[in-house]
Parts: sequence; C-alpha cells; structure tokens
Amino acid sequence: MEAMLASGIEYTIFFYNPNIHPLKEYELRKEENIRFAEKFGVPFIDADYDRDNWFERAKGMEWSPERGERCTMCFDMRFERTALYAHEHGFPVITSSLGISRWKDMNQINDCGVRAAARYPDMMYWEFNWRKGGGSKRMIDISKRERFYQQEYCGCIYSLRDTNRHRVATGRERITIGVQYYEPEENK
Repeated sequence: MEAMLASGIEYTIFFYNPNIHPLKEYELRKEENIRFAEKFGVPFIDADYDRDNWFERAKGMEWSPERGERCTMCFDMRFERTALYAHEHGFPVITSSLGISRWKDMNQINDCGVRAAARYPDMMYWEFNWRKGGGSKRMIDISKRERFYQQEYCGCIYSLRDTNRHRVATGRERITIGVQYYEPEENK
C-alpha cells in the first residue's frame, strides 16, 4: 500500500476474505487494514463475509495441502468477486498484495487474478512481484512500525488446523488468536 502511494498510484482497498476463520481472526485482519487505510486516506470497501459460500466451494478439498487446489479455489473466488466489483465501479486494473508472502505461490495467485480480470474486456490484472527489491523485508518493517497483528496462518480453518498440527508435532504451542503483534526492534 505504501509503495503504491509513494508512486502516485490511486487505489481502493477491496476487502473480501470469506476464507478467514474464525470470525475473531477475520475481524482482527480487517481492522488492521482499515486502520492503515484511514491513516493514509485510502478508500476501503468492506465486502460481504459470505463464509457459507466459501465452505460450500471448499467441500471435498478439506485436506488439500497449502498451495493446492483449495488455495486456487479460494484465490479464484476472491478475485472473481474483486473483478466484478471493479467492473461495476469503473476500476480498469486489479491487483493483490497476497504475493508478498514467501508462503504463497506467486504464479498461482497471478494466474487466478489474470483469469478473473479476463472476464471483463475493460480490465487487467497487474502482475507485480512485491517481493523484489526487499519488499518482504519492507512489509515486516512496516508491520513492526505499525504494530500490526501478526497472522500466524494463512486464514482458513484448514490452514489453522494444519498449522496447529505442525506446531504441536514440533513441540510448540497451538496458535492463540488475537495475541501476537509485531514489535518494533527498539522494544525487543
């Protein structure tokens, strides 16, 4: 968000994440986006939290691994809704910051974005490698500066289940939602 503002790009945040569970996690992530958007005067669209639709689409993919078919379905669902909103409101370009995470497959994300934008002749998906030029480190630096909530799993209930299974198997505590925040270096 900061990089686009610094480049003079006007944009709107479209928050559509029916995949995030439980509701407490969804609300935490949404509030962090709202806080950042308000700080920089970026318009924020709060889309519907239609989790029943997400669960319906995820049927049969409950045990799909991270970066598997369930993730493709999830990206497709969210990009389709984003592209529809963009088309209905005159936005010619959509993009996503999902690819900044090293845990995500950037090609998988971009393929889903391109497919969704291709439904509308007046729209394109902007493929940008947010990791280049120290983007991931910059994300962490901003997260520490802003004391953002630290997401410890992708977002869906199956990711939470699998992350907790891994943590327990390696002797770590299960995730406790709502307690982990980034701390500035000077506080450590």
